[in-house]
Amino acid sequence: MTPAEATAEREAYRAVVGPWSEDRLARQRTRTKHPVRDFLFEYYNFKPAQLLRWSPGLGVTLADTAAVATDWPADFVETPDGAALDPTRFSPQRHRYLHWAIDYLRAVGEREPFYGCFGLHEWAMVYEAPEVRHGRVPLRLGHAGTDAHVEATPLRCTHYDAYRFFTPPAVGRNRTPLTRDTTEDHDQPGCVHVTMDLYKFAFKLAPFCASTVVGDAFALACRARELDMRASPYDLRAYGLEPLTVETKAGREEYVHAQRALTATATGVRAKLLAEYSKLTEAVA
Repeated sequence: MTPAEATAEREAYRAVVGPWSEDRLARQRTRTKHPVRDFLFEYYNFKPAQLLRWSPGLGVTLADTAAVATDWPADFVETPDGAALDPTRFSPQRHRYLHWAIDYLRAVGEREPFYGCFGLHEWAMVYEAPEVRHGRVPLRLGHAGTDAHVEATPLRCTHYDAYRFFTPPAVGRNRTPLTRDTTEDHDQPGCVHVTMDLYKFAFKLAPFCASTVVGDAFALACRARELDMRASPYDLRAYGLEPLTVETKAGREEYVHAQRALTATATGVRAKLLAEYSKLTEAVA
């Protein structure tokens, strides 16, 4: 990769991840919370400074070694043609994870997507709760209206990492009891949170996962998070997000339409991630 190509790719990547990262850093300085955007940095624990680092990925040689001097210098080695990632720098203790991740991503991708949850996991997290996670954001239907909708609609969550935040009264209402040990049995490609988690699989390989793929996964996670919260019981219009009223037939149809669009994009991102994981697995074998 020439210096010009590296510069162009880095700038394109930072154009994708920069706005949310810089917004997060600015809010940290003022200790300001954001109920939608904080999630991608707090739940996934990949700091803005880490996200802003660019990498060409494994198997690419940079003609200009200065191109990595401020991003991932410890993971690159000098070659006769320039600088390239050294796969031996990937921790041997994590080799087992690579194989697990490949099996998991393939299994999820082969399953039939399910579109009947209607985003009710956020509703189940506040069901009959005296206090809610985003206490400064009003509930669109109030506590009574929120609880009534949960009671009138079957809960069909398939993702344990959403289910584990259900309030105790909501847990028993879910169609399927979920546990950490059975996560791999229930995750499916139509789930908004499974789609969001592709970002986690991308940054866990950094810098051995090309930043173009990290950027694709991050942009998809941003879309998924916004859909997730628009369909939630919270009124987020003060944050520029119009409610997606899943308590109505029209709202549920709109949610499923958006969910299908996310799933379609996620299919391509998942394929790219599998290629990155497979490439690294072969390199460290």
